[in-house]
Amino acid sequence: MTFSRVNSSAATLSKNRTEGSVSPFSGMCVTCIDGCVGMCEIGKSAYRGHEVIYPQPFGLITTASEKDYPVDYSHFSIMGTTVGAAGIEADSDKAIFPAVNLERRIGRDKAIKLKLPFTIPGLGSTRIAGQNWEGLAGGAALAGIIVTVGENVCGMDPNAEIKDGKVVKSPDLMKRIKLFRDWQSDGYGEIVLQANIEDTKLGVHEYAIAELGVTAVELKWGQGAKDIGGEVKINNLERAQMLKRRGYIVLPDPENPAVIEHFKRGAFKEFERHSRVGMVEQESFVRRVEELRKAGAKHVFLKTGAYRPADLARAIKFSSVAGIDVLTVDGAGGGTGMSPWRMMNEWGIPSVYLHSLAYQMCRKLSEKGQYVPDIVFAGGFTMEDQIFKGLALGAPFVKCIGMARGPLAAAMVGKTIGKHIEEGQLPVYVERFGTTKEEIFVTAAELKSMLGPERFDELPTGAMGLYTYCERLAQGLRQLMCGSRKFSLDYIDRRDIVALTKEASEVSGITFVMDEDREEIERILEV
Repeated sequence: MTFSRVNSSAATLSKNRTEGSVSPFSGMCVTCIDGCVGMCEIGKSAYRGHEVIYPQPFGLITTASEKDYPVDYSHFSIMGTTVGAAGIEADSDKAIFPAVNLERRIGRDKAIKLKLPFTIPGLGSTRIAGQNWEGLAGGAALAGIIVTVGENVCGMDPNAEIKDGKVVKSPDLMKRIKLFRDWQSDGYGEIVLQANIEDTKLGVHEYAIAELGVTAVELKWGQGAKDIGGEVKINNLERAQMLKRRGYIVLPDPENPAVIEHFKRGAFKEFERHSRVGMVEQESFVRRVEELRKAGAKHVFLKTGAYRPADLARAIKFSSVAGIDVLTVDGAGGGTGMSPWRMMNEWGIPSVYLHSLAYQMCRKLSEKGQYVPDIVFAGGFTMEDQIFKGLALGAPFVKCIGMARGPLAAAMVGKTIGKHIEEGQLPVYVERFGTTKEEIFVTAAELKSMLGPERFDELPTGAMGLYTYCERLAQGLRQLMCGSRKFSLDYIDRRDIVALTKEASEVSGITFVMDEDREEIERILEV
């Protein structure tokens, strides 16, 4: 069985000449002919080189691996039952799915309160995140979930003021935080500010805590999409030079006269800005967590990526020693930025494998009586069934599920519909629901009642899109939980799912479907 596609993908705008006859191990056309202009990745690489490493069109897309991993969340099934009810009276008139409680409190002090067990992990300085932040922040605030401002926002802000190597003002960051706070209701949800190496050097966390009222911060070791630092592309020479002065790796060198000449001549159209990779040590990690608390951070998070198992052990152990609030474990395969395409497909530990390892490590620490921070699983989650399975696989340690591409897609669609409404050019498959946002968005009446007519009119349709997507996920999750007779998130456990294959069972430790309930079956049949 071939798990990967090689040498052609919609992500790199490449395809095989002989699409129906392709070598499975190399991805090349079975007959590579002299005279082909190069439609495949090899061909494009012959004239555009390193540019073909990255998904296209950059800045307008999010991306995810198309690799068919041997085990994923579809290899598990959710178990329902006909008896009992956990978290509510076992009464058919009371144990109804609208009664399922999806609220959650997380953090070491349980002070972060959420309406739904969802987080949106770091969406940073990429163009697509910036262009959709209005919808992301507003929708997350109204839904009562966590949204994370990702890495490099201050460093990429052309209007940021930096003195003596430290940021003292960043209009972009100020705007992102304000957009969340403006729509936050009753203290639900939270905005978390992430920092990588460059951000730490710039003093981004200290600035945001002191000047912008940020109380929750996140350290970043990496993500599931790549094992190198964050990247963006820059099509402006002066901005590329500014970023190099601010300490970023910029390729090719925007201060090299020959490079400048080639850029102006049109030999290439974009510079690449790269972040550095971190060097993790327990002592320095614990010290940094203490520094952030002294600076005024009430909650400290860590996000780690799909590195080798020993690095996951470091993340969990160091987080335990430092006593952080939340650890996000992000499986391989997806990304919202400019991750190298082959890396996204072929690097790292896929979600089910990584999440299973995380469960095993958390259980080991817990059995020793050591502190385990609240865990968030991320890596390809989009729908309520996957959310349920992730919560069950990692129970009782996993408190939330992190999703980035799904919420971003919802915000983008909401924004696009809003533009079409203004232009009076709605697609037929949308127009059949109506021509106004009150008619098209099914949550409009609820939001108008919640906000009032004037405030509702100010609400971006991107935020409505994200809020409505969350509403769908919430109802779907309540229905699944009701069927499993679990009426509060705290009652979800690993027995609420079964593995459909022996391999999935071996990887996860979840019982194979044919072995589930064996002892209970014998007791029932013996009576």
